[in-house]
Amino acid sequence: MEKKRIIVGATGASGLPILTECLKLIRRQPEYESWLIMSESAKLTLLQETDYTVEEISALADEVLKEDEIGAGPASGSFCTEGMLIVPCSMKTIAGIHSGFAQNLILRAADVTIKEQRPLILAARETPLSPIHLRNLHELSMLPGVRIIPPMMTFYHRPDSIEDMIVHIAVKLLEPFGIEVKEYQRWTGI
Repeated sequence: MEKKRIIVGATGASGLPILTECLKLIRRQPEYESWLIMSESAKLTLLQETDYTVEEISALADEVLKEDEIGAGPASGSFCTEGMLIVPCSMKTIAGIHSGFAQNLILRAADVTIKEQRPLILAARETPLSPIHLRNLHELSMLPGVRIIPPMMTFYHRPDSIEDMIVHIAVKLLEPFGIEVKEYQRWTGI
């Protein structure tokens, strides 16, 4: 059985623990596989925010590509995927996607995802947001298939720990690909 591919990009914004959880959750799904592309900035941020090494994170993915592998499969629309998730997604990456500046494999894969009208999920990370950030995010949100899902804290599910919050946002990021996780607590009303 051929697995459903999800391209997972990671950039240098804060939020690498969420990337880790997303890769773990995808790995638990027998019908899915992850193709990881980490920027050099993401690798540096990973060491600041977690106790994981780049090699340990890479081992959570089914395939790992370098950001300079511009000729790799995800650079072409004929490479079949379920779409792409960028977590975390820096404002530099948002600007590159917004302008079609496909300088590296993360940006090219996002460009391909948009042109093929596949889901592109952007875990946009920055605070505060400048008018330029907001303009770029707004214009991207108007494109078919693009979803902006900032990793915002939620409390209605009564999290007991930061880990609970990380799982909650990771599941929200993966939900557009059809991934359901038993730990996710949906809002059921008051």
